[in-house]
Amino acid sequence: MRITITSVLVHDQAVAERFYTEVLGFVKKHDVPMGGGARWLTVVSPDHPDGTELLLEPDAHPAAKPWKEALAGDGIPYTQFAVDDVRAEFARLSGLGVRFTQEPADMGAFTTAVFDDSCGNLIQIIQTH
Repeated sequence: MRITITSVLVHDQAVAERFYTEVLGFVKKHDVPMGGGARWLTVVSPDHPDGTELLLEPDAHPAAKPWKEALAGDGIPYTQFAVDDVRAEFARLSGLGVRFTQEPADMGAFTTAVFDDSCGNLIQIIQTH
């Protein structure tokens, strides 16, 4: 068994596509119309194009928005992405206008930072030492 797709709930797939590709640097892998304006829209790391896909999934379910708001309100990241250098990624993303809710913090075995993905989610980046 292996993880092939995971998802992040987004309020607008076009906004999410722009942010996750143009700002974060992921590459679009699938973009399939699903009806009702929704798309099966996935992105992957350019370093691992055949690796785990991130589905930019519409948050249309009635429970999704309150759940996302509760997580963000409590400062809890929805998911996390590994980076080689949190401080360098913090500087790069900050320069692109990304809003961070937690600046780089050394946690011993790893360093983390948390940003707002512009789609209603907090995302943590992590560097292991």
